[in-house]
Amino acid sequence: MRTSILLPVLCLALAAPNAMAQDELLQSGPMLGYSDMFEVLIWAQTTSPADVKVVYWDLESPDARMETGTVTTTKAGAYAAKLLADRVQPGRRYGYELHINGANVERPYSLEFQTQVLWKWRTDPPDFRIATGSCFYVNDTPYDRPGDPYGGGFEILDAMVDKNADAMVWLGDNFYYREPDWNTRTGMIYRNTHSRSLPGLQPFLANVHQYATWDDHDYGPDNSDWAWREKATALEVFDLFWGNPELGPPELGGIATRFEWGDVEFFLLDNRWFRSSEHRLSGHKQVFGEKQLQWLVDALTYSRASFKVIVSGGQLLNPVADWDSYATYPVERARFLQLLQENNVWGVVLLTGDVHYTVLSKLDRRGTYPLWEITTSPITAGVASVDPENYDNHLAEPGTLFVKRNFATLDFSGPENDRALNVTVWDVAGEELWSKEIRARELRP
Repeated sequence: MRTSILLPVLCLALAAPNAMAQDELLQSGPMLGYSDMFEVLIWAQTTSPADVKVVYWDLESPDARMETGTVTTTKAGAYAAKLLADRVQPGRRYGYELHINGANVERPYSLEFQTQVLWKWRTDPPDFRIATGSCFYVNDTPYDRPGDPYGGGFEILDAMVDKNADAMVWLGDNFYYREPDWNTRTGMIYRNTHSRSLPGLQPFLANVHQYATWDDHDYGPDNSDWAWREKATALEVFDLFWGNPELGPPELGGIATRFEWGDVEFFLLDNRWFRSSEHRLSGHKQVFGEKQLQWLVDALTYSRASFKVIVSGGQLLNPVADWDSYATYPVERARFLQLLQENNVWGVVLLTGDVHYTVLSKLDRRGTYPLWEITTSPITAGVASVDPENYDNHLAEPGTLFVKRNFATLDFSGPENDRALNVTVWDVAGEELWSKEIRARELRP
């Protein structure tokens, strides 16, 4: 009798140190990647080689446990694991656990993911919310420039969690390579790991599906372009740390991709891989390149989405030719706008970051609907030196320029024949700065 009492106690005593040991093996994550109807990607990173898997269950059937395959993390792979939950059904919510070396690594917050809804030919599209933002800077004193910390306002992460978004679209500068980082694979992995491991970021990563494009600071040095020596390394490391549905069309190169959520399709452009130097004085200058533009037009004209959201790390409409503006590449910018109009592409909304302020811009176009561009930046990086009284972008909508840390949410709702997008920009405390409704029927030629 005494033995039967002591054995469970002994097992619990042995299990507790084991669980603590596995907790110490978790570097960052878990993070939700893409979501589809039959498959969801979950990412995690360990501190050293380990066997990683996810155990998951439908929230309405918690006793029916399922598992992903087990991935053994390696130093060569940045100790990152991509795990596929491939026994899921459309339109369901799941709870999950992260297991390292056979033990559940408990988190002090909920762990849930979702699959996309099978709605076509059956119901109206689902209502959903997408969070978005750019310029996420995490301080790292030994390698930061001297002076006041550039990153701040990290309480914004709590506000982002509180908005209960279904997915997040990172608009570039999702972390910042420093001088010690960008010349080596080791440095790039260190920077990604450091930024990804911020404790306050973990609840958001664990419960909101994450999609990303890049801009200069998470590609290479400031204003880096197609001639950047370590672009292939940057591409490899991007793929190690993000969970997009694809790295990019193999025939195109770079990280351009597309994904759907409900009745909305997002087209994530690559504004670095093909980019010419902004300082060259002769010859052809481009940001996206003709091949990427043709891919975009074919993807847009094929798409039946209510809203077609074109995502770029840098602004597209701002007519002022400074900073990283598309206006410094006037020939290709005109080509981009021409292709949209001559192919009667409907439903287009532009979503951009980079400039360290937020603004809504509107370009009226003869013979067709106006183009709206939502620019949101920065999340935690420093703000721009912009005087609202002397802001030169004449396309800016009155009352939408804010030079402070912020993020945005995009709420899509309504019946299939009258879908609406409500854009709301929030400050670090989660207080509304401005909002704007755009209806799908207004985005027709």
